[in-house]
Amino acid sequence: MDGDLKTMPEVGDAPRRSAAPRPKTLRWFLIVGLLLLVVLGGLYGFNRYRERAIADFFAHNAPPPAQISAVVAKSEIVPRSATGIGSLAAVRQVTITPEIGGRVTAILFTPGEDVKAGELLVQLNDAPDRGDLANYQAQARLAAVSLDRAQRLARNQYESQANVDQAQSQLDQAKALIQKTEAIIAQKQIRAPFAGRLGVRQIDLGQVLTAGTPIATLTDLSKLYVNFTLPSSMRAELKVGQRVDVTADAFPGRHFTATVTTIEPQISPTTRTITLQATMDNPDNMLLPGMFVNAAVQLPPGPQAVVLPETAVDYTLYGDSVYVVRESGKGADGKPVLTAHRVPVKTGKRWDDKVAILSGVKPGDEVVAAGQIKVQDGGRVVVTGNPPPAPPAEPPLH
Repeated sequence: MDGDLKTMPEVGDAPRRSAAPRPKTLRWFLIVGLLLLVVLGGLYGFNRYRERAIADFFAHNAPPPAQISAVVAKSEIVPRSATGIGSLAAVRQVTITPEIGGRVTAILFTPGEDVKAGELLVQLNDAPDRGDLANYQAQARLAAVSLDRAQRLARNQYESQANVDQAQSQLDQAKALIQKTEAIIAQKQIRAPFAGRLGVRQIDLGQVLTAGTPIATLTDLSKLYVNFTLPSSMRAELKVGQRVDVTADAFPGRHFTATVTTIEPQISPTTRTITLQATMDNPDNMLLPGMFVNAAVQLPPGPQAVVLPETAVDYTLYGDSVYVVRESGKGADGKPVLTAHRVPVKTGKRWDDKVAILSGVKPGDEVVAAGQIKVQDGGRVVVTGNPPPAPPAEPPLH
């Protein structure tokens, strides 16, 4: 029995055998935790190293400076003008019509051609009139002979003065009929009243015309009127003889010069504007009557202002601005480092690809004139020395 009692398990043996694996489990948890800490620490350190390397790369690898063209702001006198919209009218323009009726026997012009003053354009049938002319000329010759005979007989007291006067009257009547018939024949020869360009032909050969039937238009294109209006408040600054700059949408980039020749002495009661008429030469007959034009009357110049090329101004919905070039220290080579800074400006009058700067830029400031698209505010720039871009050339005329 003693042997049996020794082999019997004690009451507390079972719990001690079940608690034995706990230290091993804790070790595994510690090992896994340490591995996770090592991995996470390595990832964190790698990210920090990568961020620092990227920052060092960008810090020591700045983008190259943008190449620009720059101009120095100058103070100039700003021209003043009063601009209005007007239209062109011919100084001499007429619709050619016959004074008397007749049948067209010859058309001697080509539509659209230039003709000289007095050039024959249309011939109407004048055969009956030429027959009448021959008759009257014969009567005039007979009356002249009769008058001469009566005068010789009267000098010898063989003819009365009454007969002489009657013969003189017959001669005068014949001459008057000749003049009338010659005038009718001339009226049937329709000629150009002045030099100009003909329009579309509106008649046909053999057509019977009545007085006033349109044949074609004739326009003298060498000189034109510019009729336009301006506010009546500007009347004190307007006078005859002022220069007018004229532009037309049909010829972009072209400028024409006119001179104020007439100022309407009345103000329009509906629009409260004053009508002006300027006269201009029409080189190469480019402009045509009826065209709409912009007319700018040159007024006495205003005060001086800072002037820049129009390409230097960046126009946006948020306001106008320019890039001003400034020195920002010295580089490693000892040369000055230039940076461009965006400066808001207030613009004024624009003319001839220039713009007046009312505020924001001072005379002597160096301003970016071309290459703004590559410039960032505060970014480095290099002035190439190239002049600012020239305005586009005038389009060729065909």
